Amino acid sequence: MIAILAGPQSASAQASPLGGASKQGYWWYEAPKPKPEDKPEADPLVKPVIPPMAELATWTPPKIRKLIEQQRNYAATVLTVDAVADFWRLQDFARRKARAFAGVTQIAMLQYPELNSKSANPMVGDARSELSAEKDAIRRSYLRAHASEFALVMFSRSTCGYCRVQWPIIQRFQEEMGWQVTLMDIDKRPDVSARFGVEITPTTMIIRRGSQQRMILASGVEAYPNLAQMAYQAVRLLRGDIRPEQFMTGPGEDAGFFDALSNGPVSATDPRALGGDLINTTPEPQP
Repeated sequence: MIAILAGPQSASAQASPLGGASKQGYWWYEAPKPKPEDKPEADPLVKPVIPPMAELATWTPPKIRKLIEQQRNYAATVLTVDAVADFWRLQDFARRKARAFAGVTQIAMLQYPELNSKSANPMVGDARSELSAEKDAIRRSYLRAHASEFALVMFSRSTCGYCRVQWPIIQRFQEEMGWQVTLMDIDKRPDVSARFGVEITPTTMIIRRGSQQRMILASGVEAYPNLAQMAYQAVRLLRGDIRPEQFMTGPGEDAGFFDALSNGPVSATDPRALGGDLINTTPEPQP
């Protein structure tokens, strides 16, 4: 009776069986008090420390680039003549560093001609003409040798004006390479358009006979030299003569400067990539 007359007590005032004035647990849950929001601190403006040039010369390019960016941001904030001048002094140092690297590169190209493209691509006019003629002969011989394995299909529409420009180029390819070529109107044959996924006209596609292999050579009008080069590269790729990494390797460039795999694999997908080091290095001379 006394407890009833005294009235209910708050949960916080009730005695806990384990001692203490407040109860904790499932039945007496208290929501956590919200924490005060942290206000973002202002980005402090710090003047970068620019070391002497002798020390700066020992820094790596990423470290130098970071210092230049810091000085640029500082100079653009304070907008003083000295700060801006320090930024351009750093830029001048980077310019001279790049110039020095280019100079040493020229010496390296002279001492190691296998790293220089001039031996594979002469810069003299007469030599360039001879090289182009040689590449054309290699390309034509290769495409003629495989004329029975492949064919060209040009997808067109009767309303496509560009198709009338591209078709004579396809016919020239047929005459010079001895390939079968086909003109396919996708308005008359929508099933063929859906089968090959062709929507743009003109689209020129190479197809390997007796196989599901095919490859688009051009979407739109393509000049004859480019079309012949793309056909040459596509045939080599579809026949397995080259890997995808070598798709830009031109006629007569195999195992040369312009062959991406001339010195070994460059892709993690190449099975040969597990064969060890790809670059032969020599010890740097000691000063």
